[in-house]
Order: sequence, then C-alpha cells, then structure tokens
Amino acid sequence: MSQTKISRIETGRALPTVIDVERILKALAVPGEVADELLALARRANVDYASWRAYARVGLYHKQAELKALESSSQVMRHFLPAVPTGLLHVREYATETLSPTVAGDPNRDVARAVQARMDRQAILDDTSRSFWFLMTEQAVKWQRANAGAMAAQCVHMAEVNRKPNVEIGIVPQGVLVPGTPMNIFVVYDDRLVTIELFSGEVVLRDPRDISQHLNLFDLFWEHALTGDDTSAFLEEVADGFMRQRN
Repeated sequence: MSQTKISRIETGRALPTVIDVERILKALAVPGEVADELLALARRANVDYASWRAYARVGLYHKQAELKALESSSQVMRHFLPAVPTGLLHVREYATETLSPTVAGDPNRDVARAVQARMDRQAILDDTSRSFWFLMTEQAVKWQRANAGAMAAQCVHMAEVNRKPNVEIGIVPQGVLVPGTPMNIFVVYDDRLVTIELFSGEVVLRDPRDISQHLNLFDLFWEHALTGDDTSAFLEEVADGFMRQRN
C-alpha cells in the first residue's frame, strides 16, 4: 500500500475498504479480538452507493468488469430477482433492451460495448468450481421487456442454463402464499457482501448482520420456488406462450 494512501486514510481524506483494514491489521500483527472489532467497524463504514450516472460517465461496460471481478473472487453467488433476470442469464437481444435508456433522466451509455461485456461475463457459468443460485418470481420471467421472439429465446436459454451442474434456478410462481415481500433485487457474494439494485444506482452492504439477513431472506423465498426439472418445464411453457403470441 502506498504511503500516499496510508496518509489519506490517517488524515481522514479517504475511507479504507475492508480489504485495506485487513492488510493494515495483518502488517501490524494486531491481536485477534481487537482486529475483529476494527473489521466490524470497517464493514459498517463501508456501505457504498454508486449511481448509474456515475457508471455511465466512465462507461457502463466498466460496471460489467467490476461484476466480473466480484464473480471471479466468489465461490457461491445467490441472486434474488423479483423484477428481471440478471445479466448472467441474458441472451443478446434481451440484454440490449435492458441496457438501453428508456426514460428521461436515464444516462447515455455505449450500449453495444456494455452488452458485449455482459455476454463475456457469462463464461464464468462454465466454471464448475463456483455455484450460482438464481431465484426469480414468475413476474420477472414474464415481464415483457423485449419482443415476443426475444422473450421466448430468453426463457429457452434460462431453461438450458438451469441444466448446468453448478447452476440452480428457482421460480416463485404466482398464487403461492409467501410470508415475505420481494422488495428489491439483491445479490449475495459468499458471506462477504450484498449488492442491492435500485432505479438510480446500487448499494453495497458489508455488515455481517446485513449479509446474514439477506441470506435468510433468500432461503425463505427459495423454500417456495419451483426448482430443478420443474423450473425448466415452466420456462419452456412460458417460451411456448411467447411463441404463440408471436404467431
């Protein structure tokens, strides 16, 4: 770590990340109990918010690179998706629609470059040393974000991805009583951090209590989901419906 960075942390001009604090504690051989207390404080301090406008200014494809780095450093990823499938599951046409500006106030972005970065990220799904859990609502699957042909292709693709040995896709069908409310999209990376997606940007939580709460929420919703072959059959049935709509 550079002396400049240490100086900025010492003078309060820069907030150290949890990793920064871990490195300093290790270098100083800080005793375990004190180190744990300081790491807990660092996690609470590191609740980050980044707006999509900020990402757009440097290029939205940089966000895809950031996600790729997160995924490459994680073993188990749990995606809760009550509104829309995640980019790791997108076909190109669907990705193009979801990354294109739609309302006044949406930042401009290089859509083609961001889409390609999203497609490139999907190679990690073939890494069987990592586990991916994608939990969607029926509405997320059926919300028509693209034309009927693209929606059908999207559903067929998800059914195929669901057959990968390290991927589990769950779908909570409408009409099932669920003792919880799907407030927002979130992703849990191992037990290290949670990202929460908003209309305007993204929040990152690192407090262990927040992570534990979101893991518990994921388990609660998963208990009410279709899984395995039932998920694939459901997705193929929805794809057939979109194909009939197309005709």
